[in-house]
Amino acid sequence: MKKYGVNELRRMYLEFFESKGHLAMKSFSLVPHNDNSLLLINAGMAPLKPYFTGQEIPPRRRVTTCQKCVRTGDIENVGKTARHLTFFEMLGNFSFGDYFKHEAIAWSWEFLTKVIGMEPDRLYPSIYGEDDEAYAIWTKEIGVPGDRITRFYRDENGECDNFWEHGAGPCGPCSEIYYDRGEKYGCGKPDCKVGCDCDRFMEVWNNVFTQFNGDGHGGYEELENKNIDTGMGLERLAVVVQDVDSVFDVDTMKAIRDKICEMAGTTYQKDEAQDVSIRLITDHIRSSTFMVSDGIMPSNEGRGYVLRRLIRRAVRHGRMLGINKQFMAELAKTVINESKDGYPELEEKKEFILNVLSQEENKFDKTIDQGLNILNQMQEELAKSGKKELAGEDAFKLYDTYGFPVDLTTEILEEKGYTVDEKGFEAAMEEQKQKARSARKTTNYMGAEETVYQQLDPALTTEFIGYDRLEADAKVIALTTDSDVVAALTDGQKGTIIVDKTPFYATMGGQQADIGTIVCADSEFKVKDTVKLLGGKVAHIGEVVKGMFKDGDTVTLKVDAVNRAATCKNHSATHLLQEALRKVLGSHVEQAGSYNDANRLRFDFTHFSAMTPEEIEKVEAIVNEQVAANLPVVTEVMSLDEAKKTGAMALFGEKYGEKVRVVKMGDFSTELCGGTHVSNTGVIGYFKIVSESGVAAGTRRIEALTGDGLMKYYAEIEKQLNEAAKAAKAEPSKLVNKINAMHDEIKELSSENEKLKAKLANDAVGDVDSQIKEVKGIKVLAMAVPDVDMNGLRNLGDQMKEKIGSGVVVLASAVDGKVTLLAMATDDAIKKGAHAGNLIKGIAALVGGGGGGRPNMAQAGGKNPDGISAAIEKVYEVVESQL
Repeated sequence: MKKYGVNELRRMYLEFFESKGHLAMKSFSLVPHNDNSLLLINAGMAPLKPYFTGQEIPPRRRVTTCQKCVRTGDIENVGKTARHLTFFEMLGNFSFGDYFKHEAIAWSWEFLTKVIGMEPDRLYPSIYGEDDEAYAIWTKEIGVPGDRITRFYRDENGECDNFWEHGAGPCGPCSEIYYDRGEKYGCGKPDCKVGCDCDRFMEVWNNVFTQFNGDGHGGYEELENKNIDTGMGLERLAVVVQDVDSVFDVDTMKAIRDKICEMAGTTYQKDEAQDVSIRLITDHIRSSTFMVSDGIMPSNEGRGYVLRRLIRRAVRHGRMLGINKQFMAELAKTVINESKDGYPELEEKKEFILNVLSQEENKFDKTIDQGLNILNQMQEELAKSGKKELAGEDAFKLYDTYGFPVDLTTEILEEKGYTVDEKGFEAAMEEQKQKARSARKTTNYMGAEETVYQQLDPALTTEFIGYDRLEADAKVIALTTDSDVVAALTDGQKGTIIVDKTPFYATMGGQQADIGTIVCADSEFKVKDTVKLLGGKVAHIGEVVKGMFKDGDTVTLKVDAVNRAATCKNHSATHLLQEALRKVLGSHVEQAGSYNDANRLRFDFTHFSAMTPEEIEKVEAIVNEQVAANLPVVTEVMSLDEAKKTGAMALFGEKYGEKVRVVKMGDFSTELCGGTHVSNTGVIGYFKIVSESGVAAGTRRIEALTGDGLMKYYAEIEKQLNEAAKAAKAEPSKLVNKINAMHDEIKELSSENEKLKAKLANDAVGDVDSQIKEVKGIKVLAMAVPDVDMNGLRNLGDQMKEKIGSGVVVLASAVDGKVTLLAMATDDAIKKGAHAGNLIKGIAALVGGGGGGRPNMAQAGGKNPDGISAAIEKVYEVVESQL
């Protein structure tokens, strides 16, 4: 068997199934599309669930993919074993009601034996125990001897690895293919065979025959349209083909592993503890690089938290290997180089990926040493107390203050023989978890929110014809209320109208939906929202104003032209804005989200610091230059490859078809975009940035205005200016001078007020000498003065301290029902034991408050003015106890 590389194997697999009539689709993003049940894509079939469930019509009934996947369920074992990975590639061939067991089994055997060149007598199929059909195909059609086929039956819990089932819904038996790697990988037991835990018999293929619909309680009904779902780990296949010990030894991963060893100045398989770190970093840098390439940003929640955990675990293990400089970005270059053959987006997003990894590593570097010191102190306290478990609130402190994911804290402590109170940690995070629970939605098998639209015929579709027209005739193909598909909607009813073609743009790509009307004879439906549904259907959501609409009616759809025009201005402006940001801030800037409606535009982008006023001004000027240049806005439909050759920018995680729409604004901006736009940039009129802020780690947000929205903004500012001028009794043009003059007057009056307060305070003090008492040879002045704030007390205290020369001064005052206490002590009094901070603590409770401070000065507040006399009396007792 020839030793093919990972990139070769991927190419060979896809080309083989293309030769069998399959459509080779590019890997979907790791970010699930319309699937609330998954945080990250974790299997080859996961992005294809809508095709299996009939919610969407597949582009072809035979499909093949190599899907990038991330699973973190066994993250604790990554590195500790040579098997576990968080990132992997899943090869798959799929049939949606087309071929079934005969073809799937025959092609799996053909690929492994004829294309790859595996020895047939080293391949061992397994089947579900009751699947006699599969057994007959293997023995009679493929010619595998019956004694080389293993039947797996359900265990006492009714579970079986060879029967794929996930609750209620489509399910069915599996047939796996194992490769005998030879005795050197075996356990040495005489009964070593398929299913043994050792590494001799390695599963390389799994055919899932989805032929039943299960009710979740052991009842199965035969499906009319049966499906094939094949999964095969590319890295695992490479282990067998390259005849290496583990996934960490295959060519693409060995390159990463060797780079880590070079950085650390060490050798793999020299020290087991180091090997754990090397394997962990090898895996985590792959996951992190691919996740960032799909637009996932490090954060403290959701998939962003998964990414942050992976990066921080890798950084810590880098430190353990002795890599004391930033290394993640440098290591990601090797990942990109090894995998760009199958995933060109890695090279396209290279600068961005490296930037994100550098920023996150730098952020962690700033806290890791401090956090580790705190954790070491916590460990010492545990050792002293004889405890073996870290309190949950301490683990949460490390997470909240120093960015330590709880599993990182657990991992570090486990190495020293300690555990973490995870229940206590969860309790400390209950508020955040409660928010997550309240945001959760009801989901179905697909993980999508359950709506009435799931009841619609998946074959129904709507053609969008609104790029160059705002009015069109169409046929009603479906009607719904909030809960039911109906035959008609009548006067006053709220609901949805779906037609075969529409000029209404549905909310997509940040552009908000068109509004308008649908009319039929004397009937009228007000469209308040337009939504894109699964399968290409467009829902016009609103209310019947008059008359009735029936399924099959011919209707006229009219888009609100004013709303569309204003939205187009803002959408086109975002294209100019993105390019201007890249010119001013750098090519790492990528769109991270946008919102465009008739009133405003919002643009989120990747950048790692707040923009300066000068940068904002420069970006705004560039956009307005392009607006004034009256650039033609030209759109063209072409293949995705052709679009990329033009330099067109694409969005992270966007699901593009074979044909894409390219929007070009002169020679300034070229983007893939399905939205509606102005005919030339001059129509935008003028562009104004009204705010720039941070929305997440590494993500900034600009809000801006164009056209009528900008005029309304200026009109509001003018209104506020006139109101302010009126309040200040000045002309708008002279308002600044008036305000400056008022400031000067306020300063002068404030100064006079402070002087008067000081005089009143001094007058209130009266004869100071008669109020000084001596305590153990120390002068003590304790007195109450009316209506003096803390600043006034400090000034007065300084004067009193100077007056007595040596000793302790305590002043108390009540203003608006709130008490202020001040204590001061001179240096010689402090040497004899006086302490202003402890003195305040000793008397503050009597005025219903608390406080403290330094030996020479302290202050406190309270809510009980009636306690001032008692507090003053207490002073002498506390001072005496100190001396």
